[in-house]
Amino acid sequence: MTELFLSAFVTLFVVIDPPGCAPIYAGLTANATPAARRSMALRACLIAGIILVGFALFGEDLLNAMHIELDAFRIAGGIMLFLIALEMVFEKRTERREDRAEKLKGDPEYEDVSVFPMAMPMLAGPGAIASIMLLTGEATGMEGTLVVLGALAAVLLLTMLALMAASPLMKVFGAKVEAVITRLLGVLLAALASQYVIDGLRNSFS
Repeated sequence: MTELFLSAFVTLFVVIDPPGCAPIYAGLTANATPAARRSMALRACLIAGIILVGFALFGEDLLNAMHIELDAFRIAGGIMLFLIALEMVFEKRTERREDRAEKLKGDPEYEDVSVFPMAMPMLAGPGAIASIMLLTGEATGMEGTLVVLGALAAVLLLTMLALMAASPLMKVFGAKVEAVITRLLGVLLAALASQYVIDGLRNSFS
């Protein structure tokens, strides 16, 4: 069972990628208060956990019942992530925040990103859904399934800690450096989104 736990942990850690999600989260929550960032990080991980546990237990039956292939998740998730990446690169989110602040006459406002795009599709994306379904499918009995779910819980805990620590670290670098990093991460996120779509299309037509 130790080998199964380590295998599931490494697989889910690589797929969910807490170090990669953390700076993206920091860029998306730049205008939020520290308390709001912590709350959104906790909520994002909880929602992602519920989604992944649901797919681990009932995902195969659900997809078969709805006649949906997993590659459809890759394509849809890639398109959604690409739209977010465009906003990061061209600072559309910053412009929208400024417009909202003007309308509210200076009242602080931030965009809640805990559900979209963080919980889904960043954390509980097509790769994570595919991985958790594969791991639970290979696990033996209820004990094996619980081991896989324990590995998932450990990865999501590390992810939550990474998200909470990202913003303070980004603040140290200053606004200009943060803007450059946000745009760079937007480009990388666009590449990741494109890869999701390419993989989905390739598998659909192969």
